[in-house]
Amino acid sequence: MSSFNTHRRRVHDEGLQTRVRHTNLRSCLVHFAPYGFRATYHHLCLSAGIPKHLERDPSSLTRAVEELHHARQLWLADERAYANSRRADKARGMRQVKRDESWRGRQRGWGNIAYCPEPTMHPDEPLPAVVERVLRSSMPLDEAPALTCRVCGNRDNTSAWHDGAHRIHQLCRECGVSLAVQRADAPDPLWAADRARQWKQIWTLRNESPRSYPS
Repeated sequence: MSSFNTHRRRVHDEGLQTRVRHTNLRSCLVHFAPYGFRATYHHLCLSAGIPKHLERDPSSLTRAVEELHHARQLWLADERAYANSRRADKARGMRQVKRDESWRGRQRGWGNIAYCPEPTMHPDEPLPAVVERVLRSSMPLDEAPALTCRVCGNRDNTSAWHDGAHRIHQLCRECGVSLAVQRADAPDPLWAADRARQWKQIWTLRNESPRSYPS
């Protein structure tokens, strides 16, 4: 698999067909998607204004990949700092991983630091702002409630969301981040079909206008 930076360069390459550049944006999300693949893609569609017909605004793909890139740089810096800390601990003979007050204790998937299983429910701030807030968050494990959102600080205010397969998530009502998950008793075919239809609409329709962020 090619690297994130390789796909990012292809998104920037105006000599490639727009649909190829779009495919490479999707490949970037395979490498880093802080809300999960689908919710991060939906967020970028809104923030960069990726239109239904890509030829109307090819530069929207560049805006999207650059927002993702800046957020990823923050995450990579945190990963490097954590790796250095672990090496120092091992050098001192401390090989067991310490109880972590950071986001790592609740990470769901590589790089999914604020997982949003419902694709249309996610934070609406720029990705770098949200990622930096989560990376800097610290909640003492013996004090913090289990259902406290690191993105918005919302506490014990959740709604249940069934993925149609085998999981029920407790989502933050403010920003859609999954704060807890449990196995469902059984799959729900109707909900599964609805989730598949929803994703198809997001993937094919995209958006017609960019979202404006406050400065």
